[in-house]
Amino acid sequence: MANLKLNIGIILGSTRQGRVSPQVGEWVKQTADGRGDAEYEVVDISAYKLPFFGEGTGQELLAAWQAKIESLDGFVFIVQEYNHSITGALKNALDSARDPWNNKAAGIVSYGSTGGARAAEHLRGILGELLVADVRTHPTLSLFTDFENFSVFKPSDLHQTNVHAMLDQVIAWSGALKTLR
Repeated sequence: MANLKLNIGIILGSTRQGRVSPQVGEWVKQTADGRGDAEYEVVDISAYKLPFFGEGTGQELLAAWQAKIESLDGFVFIVQEYNHSITGALKNALDSARDPWNNKAAGIVSYGSTGGARAAEHLRGILGELLVADVRTHPTLSLFTDFENFSVFKPSDLHQTNVHAMLDQVIAWSGALKTLR
């Protein structure tokens, strides 16, 4: 049992048409898969068609979302900055599964005109309320230098070091927190 690999979800935090989060998420997944230290999967919140939190509709959709989050031991959030914060879709997804987030770890990979730093800081506060321990290392991607024409992801090589350091922390913390669940 001690040899079972952790399950880490790479959460795509945007649902808008033309988004670049799938490119960033796949890049993180390829990097992560090469490590062999956990099972990684991209989790696209747009696939769950979540109703707005508190609407009282879509119970089967909410149950599927909550089951997915429950099945994961940790997370890497792909976060884009919209108006100095996270997207409404990501906030809704976080609110729609309160207890399944508890006692897990998360890393953040953000992007935007300032590397998505303001969105990541907002996300950290939300994660704290959900009892998710966010790790320190935080890769930040610039729309100006890591994306061609703001739409084609072409990351600088320097980001690999930070992604590996973040994943090291997510794996360590996810394993430690699993003992609390």
